[in-house]
Amino acid sequence: MRDEAKDQRVRPGWSRLALGALSGVLAGFTALAAAELVAAAVRPQSSPVIAVGGASIDATPAAVKDWAIRHFGTNDKLVLQLGILGALTVLAVALGVLAVRFRRVGAAGVLLFGAVGVAAAVSRPDSSSFTDALPSAAGGLAGALLLYVLVGRLTVVRRAASSASGSATDEAGDAPRESADWDRRGFVVAAVSAAAASAAVGAIGRSLQSARGQDAIASRAEVVLPSPGSPAQPVPRRAGLRAPGISSFITPNADFYRVDTALVVPKVDANSWRLRIHGKGVRRPRTYSFDDLLRRELIERDITLTCVSNEVGGPYVGNARWIGVRLVDLLAECGIKPPSRGGPADQLVSRSVDGMTIGSPVEDVMDGRDAMLALGMNGEPLPFDHGFPVRMVVPGLYGFVSACKWIEDIELTTFDSYDPYWVKRGWARRAPIKTASRIDTPKPFARPKAGTVMVAGVAWAQHRGIDKVEVRVDDGPWQEAELAAEDTRDTWRQWSLAWRATKGGHTLTVRATDRTGAVQTDQRTRTIPDGASGWHSVVVTVG
Repeated sequence: MRDEAKDQRVRPGWSRLALGALSGVLAGFTALAAAELVAAAVRPQSSPVIAVGGASIDATPAAVKDWAIRHFGTNDKLVLQLGILGALTVLAVALGVLAVRFRRVGAAGVLLFGAVGVAAAVSRPDSSSFTDALPSAAGGLAGALLLYVLVGRLTVVRRAASSASGSATDEAGDAPRESADWDRRGFVVAAVSAAAASAAVGAIGRSLQSARGQDAIASRAEVVLPSPGSPAQPVPRRAGLRAPGISSFITPNADFYRVDTALVVPKVDANSWRLRIHGKGVRRPRTYSFDDLLRRELIERDITLTCVSNEVGGPYVGNARWIGVRLVDLLAECGIKPPSRGGPADQLVSRSVDGMTIGSPVEDVMDGRDAMLALGMNGEPLPFDHGFPVRMVVPGLYGFVSACKWIEDIELTTFDSYDPYWVKRGWARRAPIKTASRIDTPKPFARPKAGTVMVAGVAWAQHRGIDKVEVRVDDGPWQEAELAAEDTRDTWRQWSLAWRATKGGHTLTVRATDRTGAVQTDQRTRTIPDGASGWHSVVVTVG
């Protein structure tokens, strides 16, 4: 009897599931490429990876952030972005496999993740327009469409010959097995074309985003820092020791620590930059341009900065020569008075172009210390990583309550009425830098030879100054180290001790005393909420 053909959909086998996973990855790649291209026309921060990454940082508990900085250092942002891309890849694979069986559901899943990107982009603190939603929306649509097309090429409608009885099952009664009847050529052509087009689109997007920052780069290149009206005194000749392994007295810009939440370093054109000063108790609100600041009398000071995330013995401290405008002069021009003189505002909230908010005590920035809006660092305009065109520098305060980079707004308010970014996440409202010291050499687990070993490092107590440093070997008595010459009380101070090392394992411990007479505490505390404390020690084995 003649066989009759019937249409039957084939149950997907492993080969089609694998190709579905590949389709999901290609769809994800296409979505990101399309989003990058659109973000180049909107702004780089609206890219879904950056927007979702920023939202992730904001939602991460302070203890987890601290852990990330401790373990990954300044690479924490790269690790986060790689983690996001890894998670997106896994999700793309899952959606591709799902789409093989449920084509529309898989495509809808891609649209859903586009919607997540939209929500993250428009909810960022620095978002000021609905256009921030466009990159994620365009990426989600492009990815969903491609997944739908690719999986369509994998759909198999097979002609199964029925038996004389009209049954379409085999002798064992199983469902039809998959054959090679799906559109191989169409799938390969579509997949290769999509991969090539996405790579090109992504490259164009990256190139356009890079070009957007050229005006800022050109504006920085044009900056000529005037000679300061109040120059820094020459660094004392003996302020820097020659002990091998000790930190240099002035930290080069390339080596200066960077800890912030910006996944994309803002590139701000100095020609269009403006700073607004306003708020409670501001009798004369003002707006300043970069040229306005350059025309003022500038001060030049050596100041050591410390990050509150710096663990005992950690690397997030550096000393630089800063040039800028006295902050107190600008505030006084605006009619601002500190609380001690009857001013109604006790908190100065500085805002960055990326939406970061930092709160500083008004009393501290107006008490006569060299608080400044810095324009230059170590003889050159601020690097972009460190806040070009303008950043705040306040001696004696941890960076999270003073060192606003890429600053564009200063608002006077009160601590009771507003909590800035870090305070909302469990950090202290006020945070003077704690007296601390660090052993730079020998390094932990070093194996020096018996005899005279130079133990050396740095100590800091900004705005108070270091009066004494002591070193202890094992449980022995404290020995006073030799202090290098002091530059100013706002800079760290180097120290050294010639140790007569004997064979065996030893623990070296250091502590400092500041100029108020306060001895560095041995009580270990975490960095949260107002900075770590405790004595730094290293273990060495003398051979």
